[in-house]
Amino acid sequence: MSGLALTTLWLSAIIGARYLLIAGAVWWMQWGREAGVGRRLNRDRPSRRLMLREIRYSLVSTPIYAFPAALALEAWKAGGTRLYLDPALYGWWWLPVSFVGLLLIQDAHYYWTHRLLHHPRLFPVAHAGHHRSREPSPFASFAFDPVEAVATAWLLPLLVFLIPVNIWVVVALLTVMTAAAVMNHCGWEMWPDRWVRSGPGAQLITATHHSRHHTHMRTNYGLYFRLWDRLCGTDAMPESQASGSITTAVP
Repeated sequence: MSGLALTTLWLSAIIGARYLLIAGAVWWMQWGREAGVGRRLNRDRPSRRLMLREIRYSLVSTPIYAFPAALALEAWKAGGTRLYLDPALYGWWWLPVSFVGLLLIQDAHYYWTHRLLHHPRLFPVAHAGHHRSREPSPFASFAFDPVEAVATAWLLPLLVFLIPVNIWVVVALLTVMTAAAVMNHCGWEMWPDRWVRSGPGAQLITATHHSRHHTHMRTNYGLYFRLWDRLCGTDAMPESQASGSITTAVP
């Protein structure tokens, strides 16, 4: 077996196991006990059939994400990427700068790719699988159609050929990406309602914001930040249960 094939296999195993462990832990915390953490968003408890479908889509997506990552790792071994290990190589200041930069690039790419996938000609073949979960469970965080997985899997592996980035910065970014995806699909808002509607919290995508995308598909396409949604007029928040007010409204 070639080095690339072997790397793809073990990365697929790692990505799949990480998904199942984190999504499973959040499901237990929010749905497996008598009461979850925070404010419940889903009306109904996720059904076994729903979660099995989400897991099936996720496990199909796993090798699609693993392959470009394996290409980047194999290229790194041969000295063909800009990944590096020594934190001092580009200065310690570059670690947070590169982290934030990658986060912003990924956020912009996701917003525009996500909007494109909602085009009527693309949606049935590229994104409908994810939206079969109108009230998603944590297992929906990685449940993508193969076309969507292909459209999004290449970005980070490509960037390590273009931007000098410490390998632990990549690990931190993947951790944030996984945590945000699981939390935003878990059917509960873990942050206080007041926080997600004011100050720094109002700039971020949280479960309250993303759950509305699953019920009103013409709004809320962002990944981490609400910036692109606001700039493009697609930002919307559901009515606040605490105050009865609506912070942003888009029909």
